[in-house]
Amino acid sequence: MELQIIPWNVEPEIFRIGNFAVRWYGLLFASGFVIGYYIMRKIFKNEGLGDTTLDRLTVYVAIGTIVGARLGHCFFYEPEYYLARPLEILKIWHGGLASHGAAIGILLALWLFVRKEKKPYMWAIDRVVIVVALAGALIRLGNLMNSEIYGVETTLPWGFVFLQNGETAPKHPTQIYEALAYLVTFGILMRIYWKNLGKQKPGLIFGVFLIMVFGFRFFVEYIKEDQVAFEAGMKLNMGQWLSIPLVIAGIAILVWAYTHKPAPVTAPASGTEKKGAPKKF
Repeated sequence: MELQIIPWNVEPEIFRIGNFAVRWYGLLFASGFVIGYYIMRKIFKNEGLGDTTLDRLTVYVAIGTIVGARLGHCFFYEPEYYLARPLEILKIWHGGLASHGAAIGILLALWLFVRKEKKPYMWAIDRVVIVVALAGALIRLGNLMNSEIYGVETTLPWGFVFLQNGETAPKHPTQIYEALAYLVTFGILMRIYWKNLGKQKPGLIFGVFLIMVFGFRFFVEYIKEDQVAFEAGMKLNMGQWLSIPLVIAGIAILVWAYTHKPAPVTAPASGTEKKGAPKKF
């Protein structure tokens, strides 16, 4: 029986004008921020918060994501190369972003944000990770358009032959596997939020996010090709080692969410509720 394969030969660039090129990866990466902004706007409106606070939060998260993802790639995967050539770290257009680094960058950015805005740290994390899951799905589709970060050889009927890289054998399209997993995570987190469970149990959304995203990441790494040479002799690759503490943290946060009793919220006196107060949901 002849093996069924899917030839994949998509050009990474959408169009080019001189030295300026628009790539699918960049478009999908930016789309994550744009779509995420409008979802967060709906969440903020539901809680009686305006666009000014959201705009500040978006700046913090954008910087944290890009800086964290870049530094994560440079120091988790290729530290010797980048420590010897520190200026190369700034050349983000050459590629090289790590989701684990982005996670750390976002957490640090949110810590700075809540210190300035006088908001609870877990409140901010629980809401931001909802759209981070969606952005992760779009970024993995960007990896697919770049014909990068794919899996090992497979005989499954949906194996992709990445012709842009000169491949001749079908490989697992792990970018699609991850994108679907992150979309499912996004849907579950949205449901938790709008069912009011996240408000009742601060940390619940964040814990579920860590377990689902990095738990799936740990297992999908078993069928991924090594991203860097030093992973060849490792029983667990770098992506798996970085995922383990995040999954453990997610379990710990989930336990805390179910055992911690949030401070009671005092209901406003009759007739004192201000216009724009959060709706009940």
